[in-house]
Amino acid sequence: MSIKNILIFPAGTEIAFEIYNALKYSKFVRLFGGTSVECHADFVFERCIGGLPFVDDKKLIESLNRVIEENNIDYIYPAHDSVIMELTRRQNELKAAVVTSPLETVEICRSKNKTYEYLAEENYIPEVYNSEKDIDLYPVFIKPSVGQGAVGARRIDTREELITALSDRTEYTICEYLPGDEYTVDCFTDRHGNLRVVKFRQRERIRSGIAVRSRIIDANDNIKAIAENINKHFKFNGAWFFQVKKNLRGEYKLMEISPRIPGTMGISRNLGINFPLLTLYNMWGYDVSIIDNGNEILLDRAFISRFKTDISYTDVYVDFDDTLVVNDKVNVQLIMFLYQALNKGKKIHLLTKHANNINESLKKYRISEDIFDEIIHISQDKEKSQYISGNAIFIDDSFSERRNVSEKCNIPVFDLDMIESLLDWRM
Repeated sequence: MSIKNILIFPAGTEIAFEIYNALKYSKFVRLFGGTSVECHADFVFERCIGGLPFVDDKKLIESLNRVIEENNIDYIYPAHDSVIMELTRRQNELKAAVVTSPLETVEICRSKNKTYEYLAEENYIPEVYNSEKDIDLYPVFIKPSVGQGAVGARRIDTREELITALSDRTEYTICEYLPGDEYTVDCFTDRHGNLRVVKFRQRERIRSGIAVRSRIIDANDNIKAIAENINKHFKFNGAWFFQVKKNLRGEYKLMEISPRIPGTMGISRNLGINFPLLTLYNMWGYDVSIIDNGNEILLDRAFISRFKTDISYTDVYVDFDDTLVVNDKVNVQLIMFLYQALNKGKKIHLLTKHANNINESLKKYRISEDIFDEIIHISQDKEKSQYISGNAIFIDDSFSERRNVSEKCNIPVFDLDMIESLLDWRM
């Protein structure tokens, strides 16, 4: 199978980063990121294409087609609800295939009002009100019919509060208040329409509508039945999800359905279920087998810092004691950087005043001597700056050593906490 070029757009969303993480090691794809604004994607994608129009710009399709032709893009993987809607609607105008479900499915799922109307006869649909005149019990819950990330969604406690909320001319869905815990159900439907995966996860901590702490729990028969029922009503291509909460009677009620990858789907990927890749297999007409390790797993995430610097170097000089090995353990972040440097063609020099036989110590910690282009073992009375040459950087835990090298060699020097700024995460 030839390698397929895939454009993830927009590339700066949490959805995009999950698609990227799921596909970055696949030998079948080459990833490109597409963005309309400066964002974190530039620190993630080796091939990041900026300056694309926003989804509502009349030049979007023209610009995307130009990117498709210039980069031989085979597929566009949408990573935002509005982009999925627009690209699915205009698939025939694009010169690459869109990774999406059928248009009818996408259109219905994009609107909560349409979703509730389409599934109105099902017992897992919450009570929905057409206007404030239909409500005899408060609180209720309102949310924009077309929206994402819980933006504009809120509890309403009185009729007066509701009238004020509805006056902003947004199309809202008004439904019964669901006080229970919130759950997401990640699903995969194969190319024959068979529901193959139902992973039930609890959203334990939520930030800006995104689950930042989530745990896989056993899907009970009720949840499985809802998933099967939704799958019978819609035609899905690959990954999709729905969200539920319990009402006052403890019954699961549907919040929304979305035919896309959610950002927290990575929790299932780490059990062996790679939803973005399985969805591509659907696109390619492959029948799939699925492995689920089935172990307990908890996902928790926070901000991650990635860096770009203007430092240019050809050689890396690195210390051993309390640098490459810290507290009798190998410094895995530093080892990661050294291999990255090797991949980029840099020369690695081990420069150490180690008291023992350095080759035996390397062997003890199972660090291969072949990592190093040169091992320089010097006595305690020598200055390391005397052994450094060329366009280099120096890594050492000792401030006095770093100061000496900085002053004598005039090169960048790094303590252990600074190594993260040398890592390049782009693929």
